Amino acid sequence: MVERLSEAQRTALVELVPEWRAAEGRDAIVRSFRFPDFNAAWGFLSRVALLAEKADHHPEWSNAYNKVEILLTTHDAGGVSRRDVALAQAIDAIAP
Repeated sequence: MVERLSEAQRTALVELVPEWRAAEGRDAIVRSFRFPDFNAAWGFLSRVALLAEKADHHPEWSNAYNKVEILLTTHDAGGVSRRDVALAQAIDAIAP
């Protein structure tokens, strides 16, 4: 089973993904992205979907035209885990 990060672990690991912030009212991290148009946003979501499927760790997300918001939490752990940080890093690597 994947374990939820302690506060000390979270502080250390979340520093590895500085563009991500704590989600309001949830034990999760979130990041917003903006693209030139819907096509670019949808293409990014498709690439993230492939990453998520490979990691067997699926984000919560929303898309409105050129805006994408991705929220990461590990439901089995009841909050942020190393899996969320790893997926955030992979997402950051493909982000424009």
